[in-house]
Amino acid sequence: MNRKDMFLEESVLFISIIKWFFLATCIGLVVGVSTSWFIRLLNFSTHYTAQYKYYFLILPVALFLSSLLIKYLAPEAKGHGTEKVIEAIHQRKSRIKAITVPVKLATTIITIAAGGSAGKEGPAAQIGAGLSSIFASIFRFNSKDRQKLVICGISAGFASVFGTPIAGAIFGVEVLAVGNIFYDVLFPSFVAGIVSYQVSSSMGTEYFNTPINFVPQFSQLFFIYVLIGALFFGFCALLLIESLKASEKLSKKIDIWEPYKGLIGGCILIILAFMTSTKYLGLGLETIHHALSSTDIYTYDFLLKIVFTSITLSFCGSGGMVTPIFFIGATAGTFFAFMTGQNSSMFAAIGMVSVLAGAANTPISASIMAMEFFGPQVAPYAALSCIVSYLITGHRSVYPSQMIATTKSPSIMIDKDAVMENMDSLRIIPRPKSILTIILYFYNLLKEKIENFKAK
Repeated sequence: MNRKDMFLEESVLFISIIKWFFLATCIGLVVGVSTSWFIRLLNFSTHYTAQYKYYFLILPVALFLSSLLIKYLAPEAKGHGTEKVIEAIHQRKSRIKAITVPVKLATTIITIAAGGSAGKEGPAAQIGAGLSSIFASIFRFNSKDRQKLVICGISAGFASVFGTPIAGAIFGVEVLAVGNIFYDVLFPSFVAGIVSYQVSSSMGTEYFNTPINFVPQFSQLFFIYVLIGALFFGFCALLLIESLKASEKLSKKIDIWEPYKGLIGGCILIILAFMTSTKYLGLGLETIHHALSSTDIYTYDFLLKIVFTSITLSFCGSGGMVTPIFFIGATAGTFFAFMTGQNSSMFAAIGMVSVLAGAANTPISASIMAMEFFGPQVAPYAALSCIVSYLITGHRSVYPSQMIATTKSPSIMIDKDAVMENMDSLRIIPRPKSILTIILYFYNLLKEKIENFKAK
């Protein structure tokens, strides 16, 4: 490369940095302000309804109304928001209708305030992505730049709703495809995430930050406990994914007008709340705090939260997935700590991020989130647990529109650019060189042992 070409390359890259710094800052500002107002409205509505002991009795009406708004105004706002954004990026050239933003905001507030078990990050991501899409349409950006802006919107929404700017930035570029990170969007995603977080913080948005005071002394035994816990958290994530699928199939089998399903789902949740507890309704932030502070948690808490969340989102509820995942992970971690005699706060923290890594296929952002939430001392153990949990769930996800760029094992072959929702109809073919070699090794070993035994 001659000197002239080098100068041209550096000039283009410099201009690109300036361009995307400016655009990502704009996205961060817009999303930060929007997310702050969304969180304020959500907090106000949940505090208002919580004044009444039996507030959750309005659940059938709330889910009916939520379904009605989505069906006739914005079908893209159905379910948990992050999934629909991933679908828009992969299948609709990153185009999101403007009406989706207010409808998603309204239906999420209605669902959660009435007691629906859902999260707030999905709507924040969809609001961020929707506003970014509107921004791209106004200024007529090409399809590639539009995609970058929408991904920045996901990162900004996630960062500002949880107060994790670095994890939020990585989440936006990691959640789209398994085994692939969109490196060309990494810089603007970081800028958008950091700016959005700073704007939300300056507007008074409060985030939970719980440093873990327990610092484990490294030992082989503790390392083994972390590995066993990681396997358990991976199975918890797998159980959540399969429960969502089963509940969705059940909902589709009920062949009635969609809003009527909201009435059915609301009634089921009311019955379950009376049979168990109201703590599985809504966001469940109080229970998450209790788990992290070593307060008593029931052994079946994570199982019941899976049931409540699956019903809410399959029967016309609107909201995100990550907050319920935090609930499931934290309570599962407390249960595991109780069963093994370990520190419950430590494993509640590890469980929170590990179930997220497995359910959403985002081990890197989940590992970074552990450090931003709980401090650096938990990071090595959380990272190890996140990776194992990610592997355990296989090629499944709470986000069915995720693409599979790379398989989780070189021993498995899957069609290129397969999508999670089509995995049931795809052929998963073991690679013969690796699998057969292992089988033949153990076969020959067993044969040799039998022959030696007969010889004696």
